[in-house]
Amino acid sequence: MVLTLGLLGGCASPKEEATPVDIEDGVMAVAYSGFREGQHPDRGAGAVLPSLGEIEEDLEILVGEGFDLIRLYDCQENSAMVLQVIRDRGLPIKVMLGVWLSAELSNHDRCPWLTSPIPEATLAENRRRNELEVAAAIELASAYPGIVVAINVGNEALVDWTDHLVPVDRVLEYVRRLRAAVPQALTVAENYDWWARHGAVLARELDFVGVHSYALWEGREVEQALAHTQANVDAVRGGLPGARIAILEAGWATTASEFGSRASEDAQARYFEEMGRWAAASGVTVFFFEAFDEPWKGDPGNPAGAEKHWGLFFEDRTPKAALR
Repeated sequence: MVLTLGLLGGCASPKEEATPVDIEDGVMAVAYSGFREGQHPDRGAGAVLPSLGEIEEDLEILVGEGFDLIRLYDCQENSAMVLQVIRDRGLPIKVMLGVWLSAELSNHDRCPWLTSPIPEATLAENRRRNELEVAAAIELASAYPGIVVAINVGNEALVDWTDHLVPVDRVLEYVRRLRAAVPQALTVAENYDWWARHGAVLARELDFVGVHSYALWEGREVEQALAHTQANVDAVRGGLPGARIAILEAGWATTASEFGSRASEDAQARYFEEMGRWAAASGVTVFFFEAFDEPWKGDPGNPAGAEKHWGLFFEDRTPKAALR
């Protein structure tokens, strides 16, 4: 894939040696986390990671389905292993690397599932961890310049309901630190409504704006989903005229106690097909959420919870209807 990128108005130009990413060529990409049954990332209590062989199996599956651009969510050991496998096996995959930002403010007053304030000692430790995460992003982006084509700084860390709230000034600081250190394109992943209402200052510092759009969470039937997604993108364009936009998450759960019959393989297949056609026609890159079901997510006491069932593949790596 030959990739190019136009910039937002007001952005500094990337360094000439940058590996550029075309975020407006209608690519259908995919979000990838390879955590299988019994595995999980480190969110403070240690991680249980996939093996190199399991990661290789996953990436070969994605290549076989035509995916050559994936999104990762942090810069920890698992992400480093993914990059290593891509390089060592010569796989035709480019990566948008993630910088996971933990809470630097306690959002217990607005986040529905934070039942008490986050202790200040925890917030201070999170700030230290976030600094290390940015340093790790610089290291990985520098080590894999032909594979890492963009870096996403923070995932839903700004929206008012998040449990890992980070002040926008701190996100800007992290973006500027990366801008000074690496040539890759930079973005931030956030809900479409936050971008439309509050994103102007941050957007000016980025190469493109990363939008999340979830018609299913917002009560739409699958027949309404594409129009809802288009309206979300239009809202961001209205709030950020001239911005380069990519959809960094849009998907459809196949099982969900929260959504009843609206969650199904047939509905996911329809949304995936419609989003692919729209991405190609509109020139907006879409990262479909997500590659594989992840049992570690959500309530461990609710195996039918939506968070576990967004994959285009089941946890056992068999494809769902969208890819059959």
